[in-house]
Amino acid sequence: MAKEYLRAVPLKDVEVSDRFWAPRLERLRDITIPHLFNMLEKHGYFNNFKLARDKAREGYSGTFWMDSDLYKVIEASAYVLAKHPDPALEKQVDEVISLIASAQMPDGYLNTYFQVVEPERRWTNLRDCHELYCAGHLIEAAVAYYEATGKRNLLDVAIRFADHIDSIFGEGKRLGYPGHPEIELALVKLWKVTGEKRYLDLARFFILKRGTKFFAQEHNIPPEEYDGTTLQDNVPIKEQKEIVGHAVRALYLMAGATDIGRESGDEELLQMVQRVWRNATERRMFITGGMGSSSHNEGFTRDYDLPNLTAYQETCASCAVVFWAHRLALLYGDAKYVDVLERALYNGALAGISLKGDRFFYVNPLESKGGYKREEWFGCACCPPNIARLLASLGNYIYAQSEDSIWVNLYVQGKANVELKGGKVNLELIGDYPWDGHILLSLHPSQPFEFSLYLRVPGWCKKAEVRINGKVQEKPSVEKGYILIKRTWKEGDKVELDLLMPVEKIVAHPEVKEDVGKIALQRGPLVYCFEEEDQHAPLQLIYLALDGEFKPKWESDLLGGVVVLEGEGLASDGVDWKDELYKPASIRVKKVKVRAIPYYAWDNREPRGMKVWMPLYPQAMWE
Repeated sequence: MAKEYLRAVPLKDVEVSDRFWAPRLERLRDITIPHLFNMLEKHGYFNNFKLARDKAREGYSGTFWMDSDLYKVIEASAYVLAKHPDPALEKQVDEVISLIASAQMPDGYLNTYFQVVEPERRWTNLRDCHELYCAGHLIEAAVAYYEATGKRNLLDVAIRFADHIDSIFGEGKRLGYPGHPEIELALVKLWKVTGEKRYLDLARFFILKRGTKFFAQEHNIPPEEYDGTTLQDNVPIKEQKEIVGHAVRALYLMAGATDIGRESGDEELLQMVQRVWRNATERRMFITGGMGSSSHNEGFTRDYDLPNLTAYQETCASCAVVFWAHRLALLYGDAKYVDVLERALYNGALAGISLKGDRFFYVNPLESKGGYKREEWFGCACCPPNIARLLASLGNYIYAQSEDSIWVNLYVQGKANVELKGGKVNLELIGDYPWDGHILLSLHPSQPFEFSLYLRVPGWCKKAEVRINGKVQEKPSVEKGYILIKRTWKEGDKVELDLLMPVEKIVAHPEVKEDVGKIALQRGPLVYCFEEEDQHAPLQLIYLALDGEFKPKWESDLLGGVVVLEGEGLASDGVDWKDELYKPASIRVKKVKVRAIPYYAWDNREPRGMKVWMPLYPQAMWE
């Protein structure tokens, strides 16, 4: 029997009402979801399912993983419906589900590309063709829609497909696993909602067989010539020591491995997850919480390879960081995992969608020379629906619970209803996070009873003060980054938490060669950047002083309302090299006012230059 771990307070039991997230969730409902459905129609997604339904053999449009994008839009819609019933949206989703069901084959198989284009090649190229990946997203969407509406229309489709897959792959059946992991974590969700253990066993099979170099066998590659690093197929999974290969694949794989380790109690697997986590977060993570440094493999290269101008940092990878970190936070009850979750959520992931909600980044650089901008859609459109489903499910990440404790992970203003062993608790959180570090919690238990309240002290916070009903707690108990308050709670008890939120100047490890002699600014969970539009000199000619002071300032009319950081920098007159190869080392500088905005908000005006990491010395600008 698996150990009882923390679990998320369900989305349906959490309300969000702050001025940071609530307007974004409203725009998600009113703008993003309709935009995504319009793009699905425009780019032929629905028509592909009609072709599969009609047994057509031509007319397919798009890539062979197109189905997965549609499934993610349904999943995002399900999370919206879970909190905001909308008959028109539900009707639209039901119609799409009817179309999906009509395309499913009698044996349960469902993949429009193979049904229309290459029906004879089903399951012949697991490495490249994403059949299992698409199935995973179908399963996730089905579980989300069932939990949101109680309807089994898509769940039954997913079950038939999962049963078909289970009839082919598994112990004593055919060896195989997906080139693009995703189905592993989806099958765990399906097991939890159906109670059918076969799905958990199949997920475990896909995880534990990885690294047996099946793809070399599948494609007749001699073992001595095979390198499965890009596909996380280089060594048996329990022997992995670092995060490798394609970033999104690697992060989904680690999320699935965490699920399997948790549910099976496989400590050897979890030890591997811990090793890879440390490598990923200590040596291969951008300051924004994103991962994946290189465009050539959309993923990882070597330790400390964290470029700025060419940073890949795919939006999907930042979403996947959140998914993986959340699983580890629930598994270990350690705030350090939520620190990474929060960093990726507020920076790397949130930058992937425009403030209006209808333009998206696929790649998220930490520097731009101008001209780089968000798009309404992509030929490979995995990122827009992925950031939509992450934001729509925000409520899942705010609180966690056990039988006798409540864990506050994210300080998002709103309410939560939590059912504990001793009774029900209505919790109200008031605050202006991430702009301000003052948090007020009001507790309303159904009757006085004892339980533990865990308040996360973010890793960026160097000083926190807590008060209970106005009384300062001089030396509060702290466990794994959480202030622990265990007492008998009664109606109207109040807890105040003050998180010191100064502007911090951040430096990178000296092995991050691109950031030597540079600093970045952070305040609270937000990483800041400098956009050309806000400066009084060309961005490429500005540098900062290590002892320079930056002050936060609220700007209600800028970028939807943001705290900017204002300070003083130095700007050079530049160097006119003409036809000279060498010059005397002298440079003229002047003081200039500089302003930084949150990284997530860049490129919401004219596309101009941007930098996260700013040079400290004028020499750094001569390059």
